[in-house]
Amino acid sequence: METAGDRQAGQKQASETLAGDHLDGDGQKGADLARAPRRMADLGGESLSGSKTLVEGAYETLRREILDGVFAPGTKLRMEELRSRYNVSGSTVREALTRLLGEALVTSEGQRGFRVAPASLEDFEDLTRVRVLVETEALRQAIAHGDEAWESQIVASFYRLSKVEERLMEDRKGAINDYEARNRDFHSALIAACPSRWLHHIIGLLFQQSERYRRMALSSPPVPRDLHAEHQAIFDATLARDADRASRLLAEHIERTLTALRSSLEEFDKTPVASGGKTVRASVQAQMAPRNDAPGKAAGRKRGVIREPRCAVPVADKQK
Repeated sequence: METAGDRQAGQKQASETLAGDHLDGDGQKGADLARAPRRMADLGGESLSGSKTLVEGAYETLRREILDGVFAPGTKLRMEELRSRYNVSGSTVREALTRLLGEALVTSEGQRGFRVAPASLEDFEDLTRVRVLVETEALRQAIAHGDEAWESQIVASFYRLSKVEERLMEDRKGAINDYEARNRDFHSALIAACPSRWLHHIIGLLFQQSERYRRMALSSPPVPRDLHAEHQAIFDATLARDADRASRLLAEHIERTLTALRSSLEEFDKTPVASGGKTVRASVQAQMAPRNDAPGKAAGRKRGVIREPRCAVPVADKQK
């Protein structure tokens, strides 16, 4: 029979076990909990408050840095460097990397660790084709099943997107994060009434995978394009319940981002840097190649591989 003394001993052991969960690989207790919020804030990530955990903070900050090009496609993600960068434990970094592996933003090399997932025009072309197939089908189903609540969600998301599109024209770099979030909300609202959970799951994955490429297109020298007019046309056709027209406009909208990125890269090939005689693209790729990492350098020389800049492209200020 359990005595009061046994219960107290058990509670003490449980408390010590929970405290031990905050030990990192070097046996340091709790220091990460104090330091990480400040470091995350310095990097532009959200502060760790309320129910937010260290893993969520590390995951969100690393994910944002991958999408922003701080870590270029193909870059080796070294555990010790990430621990130092974010002031968190090795187990926290591993869990964050595992979540990013599930999103296909990083790749695993077995015992050799992790890398940022590669990026190429061929990959984006494939993503674009599949997105057109599934998103247009989801939009058709949403139009067939949507009610007034669905329509009001589209109206609200379109209004918010329109506001950030005005800022995007004035300050591309400053508005890109807000634009990406509101653009995602608008596209989600369009298909919210689609009854297929599998279509929603697939579309969410594809949209997420396309984000790096949309950011590349938005960060490159602007290609003539009226994003607001494209969204307005899709909005009008959807609320008019014209499934054929709405689906066609959505497909064209998705495909234009691929066209914009391809055009930007072609322009990079033609535009010389002020010194050295190299094209902008060649210069940027030289800056982006992983350093002190032979496999990464080899991968960067493959035809069609895109490396997103660690810094702004010198000839231009740096989606759908």
